[in-house]
Amino acid sequence: MADSQRSRVVAVSDKGSVTQLELFFDLVLVFAFTMVTDLAAHDLTAVNMVRAVVVIALLWWLWIAYSWLGNVVKADEGVMRVAIFVAMGAIFLMALSIPEAFHDTPGGWYAPLVFAIGYMVVRVVHIGVFLIASANDAQLRGQVVRWGLGSLTIGGALLVFAAFTHGSLQIMLWIAAIAGDMAWTLLAGTDWRINSVKHFSERYGLIIIVALGESIVSIGIGVAGLPISWPIALGSMLGLAVSGLLWWAYFDIAALTVEHAMHQATGERRIRIARGSYTYWHFPMIVGVIALSLGLKKVLNYVGGADGHTLDEALYGIPLFALYGGVVLYLVGLVGFKQYATGQISVQRLVAAVLLLALIPLAAAVPALVALGMLCGVLLALIGWETVRHAGIRDEIRHARHTA
Repeated sequence: MADSQRSRVVAVSDKGSVTQLELFFDLVLVFAFTMVTDLAAHDLTAVNMVRAVVVIALLWWLWIAYSWLGNVVKADEGVMRVAIFVAMGAIFLMALSIPEAFHDTPGGWYAPLVFAIGYMVVRVVHIGVFLIASANDAQLRGQVVRWGLGSLTIGGALLVFAAFTHGSLQIMLWIAAIAGDMAWTLLAGTDWRINSVKHFSERYGLIIIVALGESIVSIGIGVAGLPISWPIALGSMLGLAVSGLLWWAYFDIAALTVEHAMHQATGERRIRIARGSYTYWHFPMIVGVIALSLGLKKVLNYVGGADGHTLDEALYGIPLFALYGGVVLYLVGLVGFKQYATGQISVQRLVAAVLLLALIPLAAAVPALVALGMLCGVLLALIGWETVRHAGIRDEIRHARHTA
């Protein structure tokens, strides 16, 4: 970039990595994910689950925009640093408004509009910095303008309009806003830039850790204030093991394989892998982990005897589907993540996903702690089989990554 721009933006090098400011930015997402989990737990109905998923989708689509921007210009330099803090403030206000985003509580600001305005602010700041960063890159400038106009007029405008509606129309406008934003991103072109494959893959790996961290927090919340006992200790260790096994499923081979594929790809193919494998296929993984968080929170409620529950009580309904379905979504997302970049389908993970779905009726007939143990057992068998079966591949891909 030209010297006149250096005080405003600094380009990311091809060996750039995630900055500490980006990690700080993600802390706001931790809080937002917690608020979404609370929104879902407050009203265990299908309609409210749809609301929670839509909120996650909108937060995700804001986050991915900054993952692409942070790969072009350094997050902790120049105007980008200011932009990150402004975006953090807006997202934090959005997170605070989540409990009232669909049903405003009398008194104070009108929460649905606070959420919509926050969304617009984060979008405008992102597009503004991208325009500065693309001042000497006509191709990128055209892509930013084309995408930005569609994003603001589809997602932002529909959310503002939805803030003044209620009931079915409101939720339909929210769905249209995020669906339109996602579709427009797919249709708006592939003239983006990936300056550092390392930074991009690290960025998405870290957001997976953030989401898994929320699942661990949910375990603690589920037994907060209760005296420690063997059921609580066992349930907590099983929940922690499930989160750890999901971490293993992502980072042991899959993340390295896709990162290596991105290193080997060039031009439009690299952009397509970044958009398909990361921007799109990570979304079901994030939704899956947040759903798992809800399920774990309820299981630990049962195990600890909170809210009148008993140790021998079975988990059922939405909490059970969140527990098992969340892991299924995560596994399917992982399969798509790897397949899009490499063409390889992880059949064993699809088999594990189908098995978990088949086990739901049995899980509904046994105590919640046993249902959690069954889930952990399936994941342990999957990871154990992969660890032995792919030992040679793991060594090979890690060596290739080291020398790339």
